[in-house]
Amino acid sequence: MTTAAFNRSAERKSMLRFAGHGVSDVGLVRPGNEDAGYVGPYVALVADGVGGAAAGEVAAATTAYAASEVALARLGDPPEDVVLAAWEAARAGVQLAVQRDLERLGMATTLTMLVCDGDRVALGHVGDSRAYLLRSGVLERISTDHTYVQRLVERGQLAPEAAGRHPWRNMVLRSVDGDPAGPGLDVTPVDARPGDRLLLCSDGLTDLVPEEVVGALLATPAADAAAEALVAAALAAGGRDNVTCIVLDLETGPRVPAAGAPLGALVEPGNVVDPATARPGGSPDAG
Repeated sequence: MTTAAFNRSAERKSMLRFAGHGVSDVGLVRPGNEDAGYVGPYVALVADGVGGAAAGEVAAATTAYAASEVALARLGDPPEDVVLAAWEAARAGVQLAVQRDLERLGMATTLTMLVCDGDRVALGHVGDSRAYLLRSGVLERISTDHTYVQRLVERGQLAPEAAGRHPWRNMVLRSVDGDPAGPGLDVTPVDARPGDRLLLCSDGLTDLVPEEVVGALLATPAADAAAEALVAAALAAGGRDNVTCIVLDLETGPRVPAAGAPLGALVEPGNVVDPATARPGGSPDAG
């Protein structure tokens, strides 16, 4: 379905879309917010920057901006294609940021992203931020952590219940880091149905709040109240990292304006390196 077909489809029938709310908090320990997010009716994402002095907030905000801009420009394309194109734009943006300031060498970010084309939903994921689906009171993790500890679990060398206590649980093996030869994005169709609830979150939530508590809080009837409750739980558990939670309800209805809201590091425009390169037809030399 092309963008033109997306527009025609919107005129003929109700469309699947997200209705939700996001919250990003610096936490109780970190001096700044290196999480970035975006929440809209057809595109939502979380990016958790890493690198500290190597500008994690720049990696996260540049990734969130590039990915959301590309996705919005390609509404109606197959959502799997859209998340791949968004990831490519994000990786190019991070690479450009490093080229322009070598002190940023080593910066990187996670990216966990949902795209809806009006009929279907796809997930793009790299890193250790997470996506969950809540249906009929049952919570399912629909992303897989790209971490050293998750690899140990998959190989049977570590019990799943021990993963959260492992000293290397935050060692991320895959990220958006600007390396054109690096491993790619996990792209997964999501069996999304009206009435489902989805959660995108950074590890500032899941490192501190058990999944059974996440599921209970995610079931809070209103999406905005659920997002606030999840962040509050992470802060109550110590708030040692930035925390971002986006709660999305799957609903059907007529097409609505596609623009969404920025979160975290994306709120500050100065964190985005060369926004023009993320727009269709943009180039590194664009003003």
